[in-house]
Amino acid sequence: MPQIELIVDEENTDVRLDVYLAENTPLSRTAIQKLIENGQLFLNGEVPNKKTKTQLNDHVSFCYEEKTLTDILPQDIPLNIVYEDEDLIVINKPKGIVVHPAVGNPDGTIVNALLYHCKELSDVNGYYRPGIVHRIDKDTSGLLVCAKNNETHSNLSEQLKDKTCFRKYYAIVSGVIENNEGEIDAPIGRSEKNRQNMCVTPKNSRPALTLFRVLERYDDSCLLDVELKTGRTHQIRVHMQYIGHPVVNDQRYGRKIIDESGQYLHAYYLSFIHPKTMERMEFQTDMPEYMKEYIKNKGGKA
Repeated sequence: MPQIELIVDEENTDVRLDVYLAENTPLSRTAIQKLIENGQLFLNGEVPNKKTKTQLNDHVSFCYEEKTLTDILPQDIPLNIVYEDEDLIVINKPKGIVVHPAVGNPDGTIVNALLYHCKELSDVNGYYRPGIVHRIDKDTSGLLVCAKNNETHSNLSEQLKDKTCFRKYYAIVSGVIENNEGEIDAPIGRSEKNRQNMCVTPKNSRPALTLFRVLERYDDSCLLDVELKTGRTHQIRVHMQYIGHPVVNDQRYGRKIIDESGQYLHAYYLSFIHPKTMERMEFQTDMPEYMKEYIKNKGGKA
C-alpha cells in the first residue's frame, strides 16, 4: 500500500481538497471523502473536513491501495526529446497520449515513458505524477518540461507561480474574430451541470487570464497565437468557448467537429529560467501536420 504525498502548488490553490485530490490522484471524490471521514487522510498533519480549501504548500498525505490501478511501470514508449540535462527534460508531446496515470489510463502515459528513459524523477507531485511540473491535455500536443529532482521541480513550480515561465499555443478556433488581439480575463471553476467540465463562473472559481493574437483568418475559423498568463484546467478551451469561438474539433467544448482526434491546440513555445545555470531557456516547435493540413485546405499559410 503506497504512501501518497502531495504538496499543493500555485496552480491548485483555493479549491476544495476533495476536488483537488480527485484531479491529481486516481481516486474519486467519493473515495477521498471516505478517507477523510475515516480519519485516514491528513492535511498538514491533521484530519481536514470535506469543505476545506487548499492553500499554497499544503502537505497532503494518505495511504490507499487503488485496486484498479497497478504500480507505475517504466515503458519503452518513444519520446520526442527537445532538450535534456541532468536536472530536467523538455519533450514535444504528441496528440493522443495522457501525461500521467489515472483510472482508465493506468499505463501508456508520458510518465511511464519518462520512468523508462530517465530512471529518476522528482516526487514532489506524488506517486502518480513523478517529474510532472505542469500538464497539457491528452489531445493537446506540444512542449512539456519535466523535473528529474525535487529542487528543480520546486524552482520551476515557483516560476509558474511568479509568471516567469512563459507558454504559448497555436489554436484554430471556430468563427472569425474581428479584433486582431484580445484579452480574456474570466474566472474558471468546475461546472455544476457536469463535474468533468470546467466553465467561466463566479462560484468556487479561480482567476484566469488568456491573451490571444489573430495570425490568419479563414472563411469560418481563424488561427490564433495564445499566451497563458495563468494555468487553469482546460483554460484555453474554456475561454475560447466563453467568447463564442471554441477550439476547432474540441469534443468537450466545441461545435466544429471534424473527427475524433481532439482539439486543434498545440503548445509551441516554452520559456523558463534554468534552475541551476539561471540562464533563460527558450524552446519552440513546429506546428503539427494535422493543423497544417487544415490551414492548407482553408487556403492559408501554415
